[in-house]
Amino acid sequence: MIAGLPRREREIFEILCGGEATAAEVRRQMSDAPSHSAVRTLLARLEARGLVRHRSDDQAYVYRSVPQASKVRESALQQLVKTFFDGSAVSAATALLGISRTLKPEDLDALQRAIDEAKERQS
Repeated sequence: MIAGLPRREREIFEILCGGEATAAEVRRQMSDAPSHSAVRTLLARLEARGLVRHRSDDQAYVYRSVPQASKVRESALQQLVKTFFDGSAVSAATALLGISRTLKPEDLDALQRAIDEAKERQS
């Protein structure tokens, strides 16, 4: 879902995942930002897709992302794996395990269950 957004819309959505912002604040956080009216147009598109909401605060609209935690996490993780691990979930998981210096026994059990479930799905 998020990966399917055009680059600018995805950038704005990711900015808003960090909290609320006006169009001007979003524009300041963008790389090579387009005009203010272009940012407002992109925000309106995101709102039409149901990814962003706004509220009026004084004379400005304040935007925020719509909570869709599981969809956003999955989409962001897919993009991360594609970009940095050449699409290999195994490489990404191995890297994550490498940065986790110590794992609790319950974490190891949860990982083993996930591996076992993945094996069952393959059968």
